[in-house]
Amino acid sequence: MIGGGAGHEPCFVGYVGKGLADAVAVGNVFSSPPPDPIVQCALAASNGEGVLFVYGNYAGDVMNFEMAAEMAEEKGVRIKTVLTTDDIASSPIDDKDGRRGVAGNFFVFKVAGAACDKGLSLDACEIVTRKANSRTYTIGVALEPGSLPQTGRHNFEIGPEDMEIGVGIHGEPGVSRDRIRQADEIVDGIM
Repeated sequence: MIGGGAGHEPCFVGYVGKGLADAVAVGNVFSSPPPDPIVQCALAASNGEGVLFVYGNYAGDVMNFEMAAEMAEEKGVRIKTVLTTDDIASSPIDDKDGRRGVAGNFFVFKVAGAACDKGLSLDACEIVTRKANSRTYTIGVALEPGSLPQTGRHNFEIGPEDMEIGVGIHGEPGVSRDRIRQADEIVDGIM
């Protein structure tokens, strides 16, 4: 089961299906789903073996999914959790647990879904998903600023010849700025 705020389409709803997630709970734009819908999804998705929660490392998601896990377990559903932590720009190299989940979410979701479809146990699915997460590293690059749908205002200003490196999933400013270059040059610079 996956989840998070709306406004990231096709994520999260677009990642439900064969070899992907069995259920998704979606909140308002850029806001975590509340615990109750998460619990309802977990109960609907449970086949008696338990449910694996996979979601990005954001305070609201962590709080609400943790509450939902407790509530679901009180109803007899075993829950395991994997937080996606792929964004290397959001936390120092020695603090992987502090990193956000951004574009790498999708790879981790796919691995989790494939492991579940293969019929692995809940514990084995958690192990495989954690391994995928531990080997997934991303950094966002933007040629234009993001904006909040509620206001339409840009989150930062950037010149037409510049790119922002390390942007967040909600369009937060990055950690550095550079001139626009070819994709292979950008990757070489990041590496």
